[in-house]
Amino acid sequence: MDNLPSKEERQWAMFCHLAALAGFVIPFGNIIGPLILWVLKKDESAYIDYHGKESVNFQISISIYVVISIVLIILLIGIVLLIGIGIMSIVFLVVAALKANDGIYFSYPLTIRFLK
Repeated sequence: MDNLPSKEERQWAMFCHLAALAGFVIPFGNIIGPLILWVLKKDESAYIDYHGKESVNFQISISIYVVISIVLIILLIGIVLLIGIGIMSIVFLVVAALKANDGIYFSYPLTIRFLK
């Protein structure tokens, strides 16, 4: 593996993804956690900058999908969508964190790119 990011860079990139788990404790923590880490570390490494943006973009996208699903509960499809979004978000978050720690540039699927 040529040009592998340093161990510290890989760990911070992984933390950018795992910080979204704060959403289970703090309202909007899934966005605030990765956003804080990204803002603090983005200038230190292009690798951390990339993963921080990916994480923030994905968490904003997931939040939008959740709001839409809540509205769709009226049609009963929203319940199924919420369950799917919850499972998908946790699986992708874990995969992204592992890939970041392995030095791989991971791109979340179904993500709206707010930060470029």
